[in-house]
Parts: sequence; structure tokens; C-alpha cells
Amino acid sequence: MALEPLSPSHQRGGLPPVEQSDPPADVRSGRPYALLAAPLRTLGRRLLSLATLATLDIAGLALGIYAALVLRELVYGNSEILWGLLWKGPSTWLPFLAPITVLVFWQSGLYAARERRAGPGTVVSSLVLIALVVLAFGIGTDYDFTTSGLIPVATALSAITIGLFRAAYASATAELLRVSGVRRRVILVGHGEALTALHRTLGSGRGNIDYEFVGAIAHAGEPGLRVLGELAELSEILSRERADELILAEEDLDEERVLAIVEAAHSRGVRVRLAPKTTELLVQRGEYVPGEGAPLFELRPPVLAGADWIVKRTFDTVVSLLVVTVGLPFWLLVAAAIKLDSRGPVFYLDRRVGVGEHEFPMFKFRTMVQGADRQQSRLEAQNEAEGALFKIRDDPRVTRVGAVLRRLSLDELPQVLNVLRGEMSLVGPRPLPLRDYDKLANWHRKRYLVLPGITGLWQISGRSNLSFDDLVRLDFYYLENWSIWLDISILVKTIPAVLGARGAY
Repeated sequence: MALEPLSPSHQRGGLPPVEQSDPPADVRSGRPYALLAAPLRTLGRRLLSLATLATLDIAGLALGIYAALVLRELVYGNSEILWGLLWKGPSTWLPFLAPITVLVFWQSGLYAARERRAGPGTVVSSLVLIALVVLAFGIGTDYDFTTSGLIPVATALSAITIGLFRAAYASATAELLRVSGVRRRVILVGHGEALTALHRTLGSGRGNIDYEFVGAIAHAGEPGLRVLGELAELSEILSRERADELILAEEDLDEERVLAIVEAAHSRGVRVRLAPKTTELLVQRGEYVPGEGAPLFELRPPVLAGADWIVKRTFDTVVSLLVVTVGLPFWLLVAAAIKLDSRGPVFYLDRRVGVGEHEFPMFKFRTMVQGADRQQSRLEAQNEAEGALFKIRDDPRVTRVGAVLRRLSLDELPQVLNVLRGEMSLVGPRPLPLRDYDKLANWHRKRYLVLPGITGLWQISGRSNLSFDDLVRLDFYYLENWSIWLDISILVKTIPAVLGARGAY
């Protein structure tokens, strides 16, 4: 069954209607950010950089060990200090030391991006740690080091050789980047003094890569910057102008607008960085990027969303089929109880708003008397919930069997049929009835970017006891931090929440 678009009376914020031939989809099911052209180019450069650095580090380590062995042979007056030692010395230890060195260096930030990469001091401390590992391994295996000074000398010489190799690499690659004309194409967002200060303090580059300021998204220009348009034209500007980064002077940008900017930029493979001052939420989500002049915080997209999405849909389908198949006898018992308790159908098709702000019929076991939806208008004055929610603790329309089903949330079980139809997921923001949807503000619409869920953070965080504003914040937290493991943890936590009947009525 195709999803139906909302009628004009149900469209919010002047959004254009979605064509029937182009049904809405969960944003996580699209092409992952990591597979867009710009991130792929960046990934290719990073992999080449990592491979080169690791090779230089291992070569520096081998040369340091060889030099230490040569010094030992010279001190003891032995003659075999050239090719024989080169093969007998480093080759004995390198198969053991190479992977340990790469892992320790990785953990210490020595393979981070150029602007975040640790310096020579970290190389020395990492090699000391590796030396201690080697010493512990040798003592544990009764290995004869012959001389006690070999390890400290090898550590010092390896620090020198690796440091020299890394300095040469940094100098050579910086010159190569300049000669080849590699630039970071940057668009600044801001206005007035904040934009001017950001442009001035950023300097000419970061991490030996020069900035190329494409322009600014602002009401008025700043000397040296071309005005590309206003913030409302962001999507069009990013499509028109090739950019690597979007840097925000977040002087007067509220959290809602910053989140919208991040979403638009990441969908086109453009990195987003924020200059202080940033909102508390975004600083918590951001990763500090050392800059030359201005500190920046990068907001990272969910890199593996597309791959996780495949796992999520497979998981949803398999679990839903199991619930339907294994639970069929129980479903029949519930159906019989509903029919014996009151007149009407077993299932209730509740019109809800789902992904892309489209209506769909959500399956539930009927828990109210037949025609209960027509009685809601006269009960509005008794509504106990805040915002765009309708809840009455002792709703007179609920049947006796329905009260039990609601208390245990068993009335939600048939929604696995919606999961199988692709209209819902096991975990996601709860879909709202049309009455509640009509009361939403425009900033709430982000919750409709993904498939609604049978359960979610609402259900494990107090459910009906929370205010609507708190529920929306939980939806946004879920959207920004989603992973398949978060889904699984929510499903696990839903069981005790349901059994305890926390906030359910």
C-alpha cells in the first residue's frame, strides 16, 4: 500500500506536497555520507597518508634497532656490524614490534589527521611504552638480551630516526600540496563583526593546507569575501559552489538553525565546523579541531548510516516475522477477549503521520469502544497532557480488556505488520495522531525524517509522565546519535519498562 501525502490542511510550514510517485524514505536508508564524492577523496588521501606514515615508522624503528646493534658490536669489538646484523637483528624483532608500534602510535594520535597529529614528544613517550612492553615480554619468556643497554639505546635511536622521517614527510607533503594547488575551499556563514573576526582569525590555512575562501553566506559582505547569498538559499549555494568546508560564525544562529545547516551540508559531503561561541548541545557533539588563529569544532555525520540501515531493516523484518509467527496463538486469544468484551472489530486502524509527514494506517488492537474517535472532541477539556498530546488517565472510552492491553502495551503488537509493510520500524520516534500533529511547531518536523517506531526513547524514559517538550528532545537525541546498537539497547530496555507499566495509560 502506497503512503498517502497529507492533505493541504495537514501540511505544515509551507512545505511542498510530496509526489505520489516519489514515496518518502528514511534518511538513513540513503547513500552514506562516507560514500559521497568529497568524503571519498578525503578518505583516499587519509589512507595513503596512513600507509606512508606507518611504513616510515617501521623503517625508522628497524633503522634504530640496527644502529643500536651496530653500536653494541663496536663497543664489544666485533667485526660483523653491517649486512649480517641488518638481517639477524631487526628481522628477529620486527614481526613482533611492527604491529605493536603501529597500534601504540595509533592510540597516541600519531596517525590522526594532519592538524590533529601529535608531535615528537608523543613519539618518544610511545616508544618508551613499547620498550616496556618488549622488556616485560623478554622477562616473561626468559629472553637473553645479552646487554642491558640495548633497549634504551634502541629506543633513543628509534625516536631520532622516526622523528627525522616524520619531519621529512611533513615537509615534503606540505610542499607537494602547495605545488599541486591543493586548497580547502571554504564558505563562511555569519554577518557583521562576527564574520569579519572569523575571516581575520582563520589565517591563510590549517595543517599546511591553504584556505580558498569561496565566499560568505551573509546579508552583507566583508572586504575580500564574495557574498554568495543568504542562509535561506543554503542548499542552492552548496549545489552551485564546490566547497570542502562550511565554517559558521555562530554568533546569532540558534540551535535549530545550526542543526538544519549541518544536515544540508552533510547531505552534500561538505564538512561543517563551528567557531565559538557554540551552543552547549553542539559542543558536546563536536570534535575540537586545532586551528591557526581560531579554534574550530567539527560536527561529524553518521559515517556508517547506510550500512547500519541495511542491518536495521533486516533485523526489523526478521524480528517482526518471528513475533507474528510465534505469537499467533496469543494474538488469537487477545482477539477473542476483545470480541467478547465489546462490539466492534479486533483491530483499530489509527491514522498516524509517518516518515516524510505522510499519513499511514497504524494497526492496533482495539482498546476503546467502537466510534471512540468521534467522542474525542467533547473530552478535550479533560486532556492531562501538555503540548501536542492527548492523554486521559481514566479515559471513559477504554474497555475492560483494553485497559489491560494498554497497561501492558500489548495493544501495540499489531504494529509489527506496519514494520513488515515498510511504514514503521521496531525503534524510532513515535508516530503522532493527526490531532496531535496539527499542534506541532515547524521545528518539530525533523522527527519525520526517519521511520516511526513501535518503541523508542519515549517508552523507556518515563513515557506518558514526560512533557511534550521533553519527548521532542528525546526524539532529537535519537536522531543525532542513532546506531543499530542504540536500537537494540532501546528494545532491551523496553521490556522492563512495559512490565513495570511506567507511565502507561
